[in-house]
Amino acid sequence: MSDDVVTPHRSYDRTWEEIEIMLENAEARLVKWKNWYEQCRKKNDTDGMKEAARNHKALQGVVKTLKWTLGEDGISNPLE
Repeated sequence: MSDDVVTPHRSYDRTWEEIEIMLENAEARLVKWKNWYEQCRKKNDTDGMKEAARNHKALQGVVKTLKWTLGEDGISNPLE
């Protein structure tokens, strides 16, 4: 095992429009997972509820990070 740290190559070629579109897509998926959770809750599908809750929570982090990247007012450090 090596102690060498590999720095990832980053192109920095994303446009603001691409980031905005990614945010819209993430927010739409957030709604879908919330709806899926509610459907599973009605059916008493606890495994489905867990999956939906995990994905919903993960997407909340994605949305916050994208909003932070875009400099949206009121969005603090996404790591906190």
